[in-house]
Amino acid sequence: MRKDLRSGCPINLSLELFGDRWTLLVLRDIVFGGARHFRELLGGPERISSNILADRLATLVEHGLLTRSGDPSHKQKVTYSLTEPAIELVPVLAQLSAWGVRHLPATREYAARAEVLTAGGPRLWETFMDELRETHLGPGARRRPTPDGPAVAALLRLDGPP
Repeated sequence: MRKDLRSGCPINLSLELFGDRWTLLVLRDIVFGGARHFRELLGGPERISSNILADRLATLVEHGLLTRSGDPSHKQKVTYSLTEPAIELVPVLAQLSAWGVRHLPATREYAARAEVLTAGGPRLWETFMDELRETHLGPGARRRPTPDGPAVAALLRLDGPP
């Protein structure tokens, strides 16, 4: 955590963590793209450089938004997992997406995901967050029973139509 914070204002503190060009995009690719490994994140649509990605991942781990676990048989195979505070960003990402669709020239692929998130509202966000909990925090981490029907994550993927 930076020691030279501007103030204790919660908006300022959030911007100190998320206010750079890449941090929320890295989280977006993990949340909506299902990326869990460095190489997967490196291949994102904005083409982040490897040194910036390594820095952002380290920052997210340091701030408790991601955990990092290694494969003992393969030292370079690291898996990143969301923590509960990162999963709780889903409503923020949904609102940010909705605002972007309304006010900026978003591409159809990304606008479609934002529209699904907006139409589904908090109920869909909670279901999706539970799916993320199960994937990243482990079985039994859901807060609500498994819904009938297709997984919400499949509707929100970056790599396919929603």
